[in-house]
Amino acid sequence: MSLSIRRAGPGETGLVLSLLRELAECEKLSHEVQATEADIGAALFGDNPLLFCEIAEWHGEPVGLAVWFLNFSTFSGRPGIYLEDLFVRPAHRGKGLGKALLAHLAKTCVTNGWSRLQWSVLDWNTPAIEFYKSVGAVLMDEWTICRLSGPSLAALARETR
Repeated sequence: MSLSIRRAGPGETGLVLSLLRELAECEKLSHEVQATEADIGAALFGDNPLLFCEIAEWHGEPVGLAVWFLNFSTFSGRPGIYLEDLFVRPAHRGKGLGKALLAHLAKTCVTNGWSRLQWSVLDWNTPAIEFYKSVGAVLMDEWTICRLSGPSLAALARETR
């Protein structure tokens, strides 16, 4: 296997955004992509990076990514990784690249003494759910993700005193 995983560099915001757009297309969410190269660049490479990105290369060709940020468990008292996006181009699936990206992030957690690796999966994405279960992930069905955005976010923000 000729796989390498490396951190994305400052000159690769176009590559990162392109892979994210491919992910959105696979998830039938292309209409939600608003990010620009400038947005991604600022988040990944600004003075205080908010986001991190690992690139998976197969024989030197970028074929996948893992985009993540630190979260914090008040119960464990330690940070962890929240995996925002995991994507492997369809032509390269089945080669262990997704598992290698997850293992890379798991090692990052263990090496740093962080308490967990966490992410969400679309409930209709049966292949992804089965894959995640195969690596030992526990689906936390008792939790529901909540989101405020757009007009609802603005409306609540106006209620500050």
